Amino acid sequence: MSEAAAAARGGFGRRRFVTAVTAGLAGAAALTVGEPAAARTPRRGRPLFLGTYTSAPGGGTGVGLGGYDPATGALTAAGVVPGVADPSYLALAPSGRTLYAVDERQDGAVTAMALPWGAGGPPVVLDSRSTGGAGPCHLSVHPRGRWLLSANYLSGSVAVHPIDGRSGALGERTDLVVHTSPPPGPGQTGPHAHQIITAPDGRHVLAVDLGNDTVYTYRLDERAGTLATVSRAALRPGAGPRHLTFHPSGAWAYLANEVDNTVVVCGYDRRDGRLVPGAPQSTGTGAGVSYPAQILVTGNGRFAFLANRGHNSLTRYVVEAGGARLRLLDTVPVGGDFPRQIAFSPDERWLFAANQKSGSVTVFSVDTRTGALVAAGPPFAAPVPVCVLPL
Repeated sequence: MSEAAAAARGGFGRRRFVTAVTAGLAGAAALTVGEPAAARTPRRGRPLFLGTYTSAPGGGTGVGLGGYDPATGALTAAGVVPGVADPSYLALAPSGRTLYAVDERQDGAVTAMALPWGAGGPPVVLDSRSTGGAGPCHLSVHPRGRWLLSANYLSGSVAVHPIDGRSGALGERTDLVVHTSPPPGPGQTGPHAHQIITAPDGRHVLAVDLGNDTVYTYRLDERAGTLATVSRAALRPGAGPRHLTFHPSGAWAYLANEVDNTVVVCGYDRRDGRLVPGAPQSTGTGAGVSYPAQILVTGNGRFAFLANRGHNSLTRYVVEAGGARLRLLDTVPVGGDFPRQIAFSPDERWLFAANQKSGSVTVFSVDTRTGALVAAGPPFAAPVPVCVLPL
């Protein structure tokens, strides 16, 4: 379940959540992404946030604010939250009231932003905390909303921060685990933690490390905010695992391998958190560099979609055998260059792709009955988009 969907089902309430986000977007201005947000022209729609590299040429100046039409998928810009450095990945709190971003810099940090939906204003930066590592590239919120988990790519470590139950602000780091073993894979100089998520069982946390071809399973102590190693799943040397996505059943997970251009179906034991990788499968992109980035699974568990950055495409799979098997269908041009990250709208009617090198976001309608993807219009211009978060 997406964090936005979890918020809608949680204490915040579905009706209140939808009303609040619509009101919040209506109070934002119709500005180009990169300008400060200010109330100007009311608009109807659903909110959307964009992550970028503020230090890259042509990059943004903070977290981009925008919206999309739930009927057509059309995107609009609504300003920016300034003062957040290199916010390359974003995550929403289960309550829907706080947005979190990594600051992907050498001196890595995570930033919390309050979403004042009722007031109709732009997000407000609450605070930033050090991750204790370099180049954090991914973060997620534990389902109960009390802990923020982050992955430091350059230093190969994962961190835990407490979340204030009232404000959503972050406390000082409670744990930092460095991936010191196994040794790096072929062509790697060290560990590179690329993702950290909570398994559907809610009891285990999984960290994907591209540098040493390993997925770590931890148990989170929800009182102390510390991680204890439970198991390690080894991928074949040189696979370069990047992102893991669970099937709705919770018994299977799909792993995108960046370096060897494959996808792996993994069995998952909910009793002990053990992940068991299967055989590598084709991405359908042929020979050459493809750099698979991220894989999504539809909520009905029938289809999976993979973003291929080198091939500039989305691979479509049929999910079979209750989640145990992926069958390759085809690839669909993404309509941009280097799709760094993809995301569903909460109702899964739309799929958004953040195309880093072309400075664009493309939108596709999703037929969850057939798996068909249809472009919803021309690309939407955005400064170095590397993450898109539609609510």
